[in-house]
Amino acid sequence: MNVKNLTKLFNPKVVAIVGASAKKGSVGYSLMNNIIASGFDGIVYPINPIRTNVLGVKAYPSLEDVPDKIDLAIIATPAKTVPEIVETCGIIGVSGVLLISAGFAEAGEEGKKLMKQIAESVRKYKMRLIGPNCLGFIKPSIKLNASFASKMALPGKIAFISQSGALCTAILDWSIKQNVGFSHFVSIGSMMDVSFHDLIDYFGSDPLTNSIVIYMESLSDARSFMSAARAFARNKPIIVLKAGKSSEGAQAAMSHTGSLAGNDFVFDAAFKRAGIIRVDTIEELFNMAQSLAMQPKPSNNRLAIVTNAGGPGVIATDTLIARGGKLAALSEETINELNKHLSPNWSKGNPVDVLGDAGPVQYSKAVELCAKDKNVDGILVILTPQSMTNPTEVAREVAAVAKNCRKTVLASWMGADDIAEGQKLLEANSIPVYQTPENAVKCFMQMYDYSRNLSILHETPSQIPHQFKPNKLANQKLIKQVFDDKRTVMTEFEAKQFLANYGIPVIENGLAKTEGEAIALAEVIGYPLVMKIASPDILHKTDVGGVILNILNADEAKVAYNKIMESSKKKVPNADIKGVFVEQMMKRKYELIIGCKKDPIFGPTIVFGMGGVAVEVFKDTTVGLPPLNMALAMRIIEDTKIYKLIKGYRGMPGADITSIQFLLYKFAYLLLDFPQILEIDINPFGVDERGGVVLDAKVLLDNKVNVSEGSSNKHLVISPYPSEYTTEYTMKNGKKVILRAIKPEDEIIEKEMFSNFSERTQRFRFFQLIKDISHEQLIRYTQIDYDREIAIIAEVEDEGRKKMAGVVRLIADQYLETAEFAIVIADPWQNMGLGNKFTDYISEIAKAHGIQKIYANVLATNHIMQHMFRTRGYKMQKEEDGYYAELVINNPEK
Repeated sequence: MNVKNLTKLFNPKVVAIVGASAKKGSVGYSLMNNIIASGFDGIVYPINPIRTNVLGVKAYPSLEDVPDKIDLAIIATPAKTVPEIVETCGIIGVSGVLLISAGFAEAGEEGKKLMKQIAESVRKYKMRLIGPNCLGFIKPSIKLNASFASKMALPGKIAFISQSGALCTAILDWSIKQNVGFSHFVSIGSMMDVSFHDLIDYFGSDPLTNSIVIYMESLSDARSFMSAARAFARNKPIIVLKAGKSSEGAQAAMSHTGSLAGNDFVFDAAFKRAGIIRVDTIEELFNMAQSLAMQPKPSNNRLAIVTNAGGPGVIATDTLIARGGKLAALSEETINELNKHLSPNWSKGNPVDVLGDAGPVQYSKAVELCAKDKNVDGILVILTPQSMTNPTEVAREVAAVAKNCRKTVLASWMGADDIAEGQKLLEANSIPVYQTPENAVKCFMQMYDYSRNLSILHETPSQIPHQFKPNKLANQKLIKQVFDDKRTVMTEFEAKQFLANYGIPVIENGLAKTEGEAIALAEVIGYPLVMKIASPDILHKTDVGGVILNILNADEAKVAYNKIMESSKKKVPNADIKGVFVEQMMKRKYELIIGCKKDPIFGPTIVFGMGGVAVEVFKDTTVGLPPLNMALAMRIIEDTKIYKLIKGYRGMPGADITSIQFLLYKFAYLLLDFPQILEIDINPFGVDERGGVVLDAKVLLDNKVNVSEGSSNKHLVISPYPSEYTTEYTMKNGKKVILRAIKPEDEIIEKEMFSNFSERTQRFRFFQLIKDISHEQLIRYTQIDYDREIAIIAEVEDEGRKKMAGVVRLIADQYLETAEFAIVIADPWQNMGLGNKFTDYISEIAKAHGIQKIYANVLATNHIMQHMFRTRGYKMQKEEDGYYAELVINNPEK
């Protein structure tokens, strides 16, 4: 799909309205009236077969009769007429379609057929389509109101995307009263073509937009959404109000849009992973956008509260603690300084209660001193209007201090008319003002959560876990065996084998099919033992007398075997019994749960937390998405309450946290490799200072999954590390290098390579000299989305350690139409054939990805690179200080 057509759709010069009407109260009338009344500078053509003009503008019977080439066709006609109109749009070369009409996915099978026809036309002619069943869109900067909303949005820097048209009109009304402006205001409807990810990509690159705000009911293409969000959340806040939190709300969302709403905990995990801010109310949606535009993000969650009334300070504190924040502990130096400037009766701590008679000077000094304190990350200034208070003058002084402050400053001027002028003054000086302290604190904590989520995106894993060699083939055979047996549930014996094949520690065990085998196994494994029934038909073994613990000798083993078999056969006569599972009895101090559940929207999810029988009572679990590195695994662990215990609590020895990280890392690999996994439940996973071990495990499989070569990662929403690109190459000097995709853990060796470039190499790669390369830049180079970008490094063994000899990179656009090529070889390994190998290898990868065109810029003095391009058939175009090189590798017309 062409991004240029999306640009034309939002920046049309010629607009046609199919279904334009002069009948007041109709959608066609509102659309026509809004475009004319909004002051749009382009040409508007009403399409109406029975009128000669609409609202004084000449009408045309059909799209083909319009004398100009149409950039945007707005369609507001009955659903059954739409497929033919969209086909006509394609034939005459329309770039974009805005489909207002309803009666499609939400109208049953007939509607779905119509949608299929429309989608085929859109694909065939490479058009872009917003809708159906939407309100339209507004772009204030060009005075275009292409919607049937009754008001025009104010200009601003927020791009707003909503699945609900009705909510759009309410927000539009609210935004005008609150003076909130927009770069774009889009009702996206049923997302037949243009979806969230398209608009995130578009607005992410739009210079008129500094934040993206979304009202979401459902999500269909989660992988594209995650890819787009992860690409832009670093630079532009993406704030989402996700409806359908409750199961009832999700059901309402489903019936409204014709899509499935996913598990809410999984949405939380996905948003965190992408660096997205999630809010709960419409007010918070825009409060966050406003606050992030006005104030720096807090680096931590320690808040200082300055107030002239005790009650609001207490309320703010309660809200802060409830949301996981901390009341900043003011230093002794700060307290002493405050003593010099405030009333003798001030609170002597945080909250800083400056008392009811505090004036502008006391307020400004309190804010200034709190801002200087290294224990403070943000300041909330609360004012309640009292007879001796001048809210406007206090606002003026606070604003003056805040100008020189690099910390987050928020305000709550409580009241109405008395504080209105002060509120305006604060907002004019980029200090967000909230009606209540609770709202201000919530916003502070959401800003902190955003910082923390971004730090996950910016974090370099501290280590590469030592290599583990999973036995993928053994697990493939195990799955085939279960499916051949017409089953989807593994026995506990099979489940533990399945986990052990991926380096996940299990207790020594065996399967006994006879009494004699049970006794022999018991003698080998050693006492005490536990015995359990092995049957895919009996998941809750205790309920049928299928578990006996603490077996101490051979006689007890014999009795236990027979007792388990008899009880299980009696309770579940038709069960498929494979035997009795014999296992060493083991106890660990802490019990964890590690699990997986396949979500209908986000695919496999990882569940981690407090395990054991009370797992559903305490509900101390967190959710993550594969793939994981060690840093991401650590974040999952830290987000649980049991983390405080397992890291060591009140003198008790802690568990080996690194081994738990590595366990999650390996577990994620298991989920990557086997799309057939429907559910895994390792509960409990026993852990203490001696290590961890699987005590019980269940594995459920999905036999409907079609696993074919090349589709093994399609079940994931985040593209995993492409190990298939790893290969070996021998340079001209005979030295071997490993060519492989870059990893986040490569930041250190890439920094070393960059630091040792000669001036000539720096100029050829960066077109200028670089003094130093920052952590942020290195993150951008090493932490990439493999769906959009590929970087292949050459890893060489030198001086007894691994070094980076060079890197080649392709950065594709979101539609994989074009990709920018960049290459650099470190000075010691230049002229050894690595540049040629890199160029050919990355071209092969690009071709396999379906990328149509590779392009690059090269300096006029870089003769080697020019030669490499020319010999490979690149078209070279001379530019001011070099050449633009371009090569078509996949022709879409063929």
